[in-house]
Amino acid sequence: MNFNATAKEFASSHNFGIVDSTMTAIAERLSVKSPRPRRTIGFITASCIVIANIIGTGIFTSLGFQVAEIQSGFALLMLWVVGGLAAVCGALCYGELSAALPRSGGEYQFLSQIYHPAFGFMAGFVSATVGFAAPIALAAMAFGKYFTGVFGTGSPLVLSFVVVWVVAAFHLGNLQVGSAFQNISTLVKLLLIGALIAAGFCIQSKQPISFLPAAGDTISIFNGSFAIALVYVMYSYSGWNAAAYITGEIKRPERNVPRALLVGTGVVIVVYVLLNAVFLVTTPAQELRGQLEVGLIAGKHIFGSTGGRIAGAVICLGLISSISSMTWIGPRVTMSMGEDHWLLRLLGRKNRHGIPRNAIILQLLIVNLLLFTRSFEDVVRYTQFSLLLCSLLAVLGVITLRFTRPKMTRPYRVWLYPLPPVLFSLITVWMMFYLLCWHTAESLAGLGTALVGLLLYFCAGKRMHSSA
Repeated sequence: MNFNATAKEFASSHNFGIVDSTMTAIAERLSVKSPRPRRTIGFITASCIVIANIIGTGIFTSLGFQVAEIQSGFALLMLWVVGGLAAVCGALCYGELSAALPRSGGEYQFLSQIYHPAFGFMAGFVSATVGFAAPIALAAMAFGKYFTGVFGTGSPLVLSFVVVWVVAAFHLGNLQVGSAFQNISTLVKLLLIGALIAAGFCIQSKQPISFLPAAGDTISIFNGSFAIALVYVMYSYSGWNAAAYITGEIKRPERNVPRALLVGTGVVIVVYVLLNAVFLVTTPAQELRGQLEVGLIAGKHIFGSTGGRIAGAVICLGLISSISSMTWIGPRVTMSMGEDHWLLRLLGRKNRHGIPRNAIILQLLIVNLLLFTRSFEDVVRYTQFSLLLCSLLAVLGVITLRFTRPKMTRPYRVWLYPLPPVLFSLITVWMMFYLLCWHTAESLAGLGTALVGLLLYFCAGKRMHSSA
């Protein structure tokens, strides 16, 4: 169904301060009238979509920040296992929510329906601002580092600005990067990962590191350093929540959705664990420590100087692909909110080619501000806190709906309920607690971004009420 049209119809005939029960009833009535999507995706295709959604460039950038605080090989690999476990638990919960509340919008839709429209607006605001701008900035920072490492010239900061401006110019000029580029770059990235894993285990010179548990590893896994390092891992697993949004198009969703999420995420966990193991056994930890371009550094140890640069160039290609896709998608989310809410109406406007130029420019400005921080770590901590908050509220919504609306139609239910939502919530709260304690400024900035969304909602609500 057309979510924007539905939202407009709702906004024009009701005050924003309306009680939850009325909005829920309207949403249910509208969803009943909507034609159901055709279910054409099978289990194998769904699993591949999950894998493609999750595997990004975070795997080539995060290890350097983890080895700075954690030296145990076992604990470093357990980071990726725990992160993958959290990802699959979250994805299963989103799968139930997507099936029970079959309208587009993600957390914007979920939190509006489960709690109150104000929380939905808050989540939409976070997603429409830093939710896409931050990954673009992070990918641009990595691009600058990798480009400089591959070609030995240029300023990483200048290159970061250049790549986001050039990509934005393409999208502003009604020139869209084709889906073929996205698909090819993803395929090449997967082939590169496979080559790194295979070649890494074949080289003779290995680093003196053990991946077996040793004395003191239990303490390492349950301390604050592990929780903070897990934030970077969750950035690498980002995409798990998007994977569950295809529920309405999957055949036999009650069976295939959880299977696809489990198998797809399981494959990614194995890939991530093996690739990080290769990085650690082929490259001295002191060379990786604090570095962003870990794929390039490890690639030189595996393939030699020339081969490593080729691997770095491929990663640069993948980074441009990621920047382009998020530059295209992010402003469309902002545009939808601008069409729904008068306070953001300037962002909902499109030019004669249908391009949301104002939304693209706003996102570009936010990206530029984040790039000026020149700190990959600070941007990850700032954005992840607000994004973790929104996903936590959504996952807890599974439990809330089980109590408040037990008779709601659910094409499938979370396997092993309530273990997945409880486990995801515990891991998320654990990360947020240490983020708030150890990196208070970045965490409060992320929380402040979410609160700005709430403030904007109530400002819009008062305006709508006074003009009614």
